[in-house]
Amino acid sequence: MKKYYLIFIVVFGSAVYPQQINEFAFLRYNDVISIDSTNENFYYKIKQIAISEKYKSFLYFGGENRAQYQYFKNENWDEANRDDNGFILNRALFYGDLKIGTSFRLFTQIQSSCSISRLDPNPLEENPLDLHQLFFDISLRNLKLRVGRQELYYGSQRLISVREGPNSRQAFDAVKIMYQSKKLSADAFYSYYVKNRFGNFNDKIDPDTKLFGLYTSMKGVKHFNNIEAYFFNLQKSESTFNTFSGQENRNTVGSRIWGASSNWNYDIETAYQFGKFDSKSIHAWTFSINNSFTYVVNKRIQKIGFKTEYISGDKIQNDGTIETFNPLFPRGAYFGLAALIGPSNLIDIHPFLECQLTQKLNFYVDYDIFWRASENDAIYQPNGAVLFNSSNSTSKKIGNQLGASFEYTFNKYLSFTLEGTWFNSGPFIKDVSNGKDILFTASTLTLIL
Repeated sequence: MKKYYLIFIVVFGSAVYPQQINEFAFLRYNDVISIDSTNENFYYKIKQIAISEKYKSFLYFGGENRAQYQYFKNENWDEANRDDNGFILNRALFYGDLKIGTSFRLFTQIQSSCSISRLDPNPLEENPLDLHQLFFDISLRNLKLRVGRQELYYGSQRLISVREGPNSRQAFDAVKIMYQSKKLSADAFYSYYVKNRFGNFNDKIDPDTKLFGLYTSMKGVKHFNNIEAYFFNLQKSESTFNTFSGQENRNTVGSRIWGASSNWNYDIETAYQFGKFDSKSIHAWTFSINNSFTYVVNKRIQKIGFKTEYISGDKIQNDGTIETFNPLFPRGAYFGLAALIGPSNLIDIHPFLECQLTQKLNFYVDYDIFWRASENDAIYQPNGAVLFNSSNSTSKKIGNQLGASFEYTFNKYLSFTLEGTWFNSGPFIKDVSNGKDILFTASTLTLIL
C-alpha cells in the first residue's frame, strides 16, 4: 500500500501545474498567492476561498509532502548497527491561513511525520499527527504582534532554525513583536520550546527550556550590504556538556555581515556566550566565514566556495568555567543530511562546489575536515546532546566527510534529490567507538502545493 502512496505523489505532483502566481516560501506563512478568480481549475478553487469581498477576508490553503528513503552503512560508526534495507521517512504539512484585511490573521499548520522500516525511530522521525503551528497576528502599520505556536527562523540558521533536515520541523510557543521598514527589521520574542513526543496531538511545551531573543537586521548599509545583530537568553533546568550536568542560564550576543559584491558572496558571523552553568561561569564563542565566487559557463550558474568555522570547547575541566559553545536550536542537518555531528567544540574546514548542469538539474559537492577545538571536551550531536565524551581519547582529529547530491526540479511544485555522504573516521572516532567509516545515501521527493 505504501508504494502506491508514493506513486500517487509523483503522478499528482506532475499533473498539478497551474499557471497562477504562487511563490512558495521556506516559511509557509510567507507564501505569496495571487489567483485569477475567472479560472475554473479545481486547484484554483481550493487554494483561495473568498469569505467577504467587502472586508477583504480570504481563507488560503497549502501543503507539502516530503518522502525520503535513507540508508546507513555502519550507522554511529558501528557495523553492529546494521539495516540492509534502509528505511523511509515521510513528512506531510498542511496549513490554513485566514486573513481579514491587513490587520488580522489566523494561521494553523498540521504536521505528520512517519517512518517505515526504521529500527527504533526517535520522536523526530515518528510523530504521526500533531499541531505544528497555531498563531494569530495583529498588525498596525510597521508593527505586528504574533502570539501562539510558531516557527522561528533567524539569519543563517546557525542558532535559531526550523530544523528542516530531520523529519519533524521545530516550533516554539511564543509571543513576538515585529517591526518592519524598508531597510530595518527588528524582532523581540519570549518563547518555550515545543518538544516532539510519540503519539497524536501530544506535543507540548518544555517548561524547562525557555528562550528570549532580540534580533535586528539592517539592509543597504554602506560597505557592508547587510548587518544583523542579536541577543538570546536560554534557560534550561538541566544541560549536559562533556561529563558535567547542571542548570544553564546562557546569554548569546552576536553579529552577522553578509551580502554580495560583483561575483563574490560573503557571510561572516561571530557570537560570544556568557552566563552560568550550575556553579560554573560560561565563556564561549564562535567565528565563521562563508565565501563563494559565482561565475557563468555556457549560460549556467556555477559557484565555488570555502567555509570555515571555529566553535569553542572546554579547555580545562574543573576550573570554574565552561567554554563549550551551545548552538541553541540550529538546523538539524548542520553538516549535511546525514547529520552525524553538531556544531560544538569544533574546527571545520569546508570547501564546496555548486554546478548548474541544466536549467533543471543541479549538482553539489562538498568536503568537510573536522577537529575538536579542545581535546578535553566531547563531540556533540546536532541537537546538542553529548555524542562521545573526552574521557577515552586525547586525539583532536574527528574525521573527513565527503558529500555529493543531484537535485532535479520538475517544476515549482515537484523536485527530486539524490545524495550521498562518506565519513572517513579519524583517530578520535576510532578511540571512542568501533571507528567504522559511515556510508549514507538518500533520495528525496518533495511536492509543494
